[in-house]
Amino acid sequence: MTFSCLEWEDVRMNAALAGLVTGLSLIVAIGAQNAYVMRMGLTRRYVGLVVTLCAVSDVLLIVLGVAGIGGVVHSASWALQLLRWVGVAYLLYFSFSSFRKARHPEVLIPTDERSPAERSVLATTLALTFLNPHVYIDTVLLLGSIGNQYGHAKWWFAVGASVSSVLWFSTLGFGARFASRYMARPLTWRILDSLIGLIMLLVAVKLLVTPLPA
Repeated sequence: MTFSCLEWEDVRMNAALAGLVTGLSLIVAIGAQNAYVMRMGLTRRYVGLVVTLCAVSDVLLIVLGVAGIGGVVHSASWALQLLRWVGVAYLLYFSFSSFRKARHPEVLIPTDERSPAERSVLATTLALTFLNPHVYIDTVLLLGSIGNQYGHAKWWFAVGASVSSVLWFSTLGFGARFASRYMARPLTWRILDSLIGLIMLLVAVKLLVTPLPA
């Protein structure tokens, strides 16, 4: 099937817009990764690192999905099951840590002395991104399947989906950093870490009970 230049431009724009909308619909939901990005923004620590790492990881997974790796993900059920249990254990640990922080509001106000190590932030961001099997199902399998429906314009779909990730994580991380100036109170941090602990716990339960591809 051939297109004129104008028709091909419309196809590319439609694919990119579809990727943008689909990507946002999958990523905006509150989850463990988003909760962590928000917390790092509010503490004003390593915001650029966390936002960049999350966005680059998403773009990588989107590219792999559109390139056709989704079939491999779908067939590797044993790997998804392993990631499920490791992810649940990590999320429960993170939830417990958040509830423990909420009990001691005096340590919740960020200071230079209490700034987390860059290596720890890097490891936590990667763990919350890649230990969740649903990130492979949603980003690699689902986005990859939808993107491939656009034929030769599938990479424009990938561009749109990638832009949605960059926009979302940048808005969440740097928006939270801007809002942090209004939240420098122990009670605020007690509530915030309690909510993050609850989110992590709920995500762990959802991960545990949601069926994965057989």
